[in-house]
Amino acid sequence: MVTPTPLEARLLEARTLEAELLEVAGSVPDPELPVLTLRELGVVRAVHVRGTDADAVEVELTPTYTGCPAIEAMSVDIERVLRAHGVREVTVRTVLAPAWSTDDISAEGRRKLREFGIAPPRTRSASGPVPVTLGATRTRAGTGGGTGTAAEPLEPVRCPHCGSGDTELLSRFSSTACKALRRCLACREPFDHFKEL
Repeated sequence: MVTPTPLEARLLEARTLEAELLEVAGSVPDPELPVLTLRELGVVRAVHVRGTDADAVEVELTPTYTGCPAIEAMSVDIERVLRAHGVREVTVRTVLAPAWSTDDISAEGRRKLREFGIAPPRTRSASGPVPVTLGATRTRAGTGGGTGTAAEPLEPVRCPHCGSGDTELLSRFSSTACKALRRCLACREPFDHFKEL
């Protein structure tokens, strides 16, 4: 067994502490969607230990969109939970690159959105920009609803209540800018849809 050098041991200890603090910071509920944690939403990118005593950290936080009004509340909540965990100095830095995408929402986060009555963002088979059209407002199972390209149609927006893909857009904006208001044509229930970004 090779004994690590003192420097290697400190680096390993710092990485272990960063992973622990990332979990703590990521456990904060999203202020607009409290059913999700910031880790499930995918906005807490990293935690870096600063200083020799490991009592100062820097958290990298990426907003869901530039100008997101919740970023300040997220930062305050992250600072509070890390200080309660024993960190003396917390700096939350907004990081815009790489930009956040709905692809960053974890599978657990998508499941929680659906259970909470919000249609999660649709998944795409390829990465890259999400095509945006202002055409059709209805989606039907198997058609893509006119929201993707001919080469890569998106799956229909499924009702989180009954699972039907036969839905219509009522408003491109809902309770927050990142959600749209839709209605199911099968069960007639309205629901929010977390828009793809």
